[in-house]
Amino acid sequence: MALINRVARLFKADFNAVLDQIEEPEQLLKQAIRDMEDELAANEQRIAICVHDQETLNVRRTEVTSSIDEFGNQLDLCFESGKDDLAKTLIRKKLEAERIQKKLTTRFESNARFLAEHRTLLDENRGTLESLRQKAELVGHRLPGSAAGSDYDDIGWLTRDLRIGDDEVEIAYLREKATRGAA
Repeated sequence: MALINRVARLFKADFNAVLDQIEEPEQLLKQAIRDMEDELAANEQRIAICVHDQETLNVRRTEVTSSIDEFGNQLDLCFESGKDDLAKTLIRKKLEAERIQKKLTTRFESNARFLAEHRTLLDENRGTLESLRQKAELVGHRLPGSAAGSDYDDIGWLTRDLRIGDDEVEIAYLREKATRGAA
């Protein structure tokens, strides 16, 4: 049973290594950037719609507040004139307007919180996208076959400076001989 598990794990590891070789990291990174840009555009659109809703809610709240004030003035007239039936009708309208005002205020505050949170997230995501773009640019310069390939892409950079000439060997030999002869 343990042998089967080990063989299965080895097969998975080899399969994942093959997938890693097939996938092009630069293309995956570019696709991730495109996806993030699309998501940012969608978030910006949602925020714009919410801002428009917020403005509409604010106008509507102002209108309802004016109506409530007007109902108050009309009620003063009704009570001065002794029109109790008309006063009850106006009170019903005023209560309905106050209820609408409460709902509008709740919705306005909810939208304000939504806007604050999503604007903060949008700013953070813009920063992340910019960071991702910078990393993609760096990765693009380091990938083998890229126009501005790095000297560190392969192990050759390590062996280039390790070549030792015959004259260096002769000088080091003489130093070692002198050091050992003096001792």
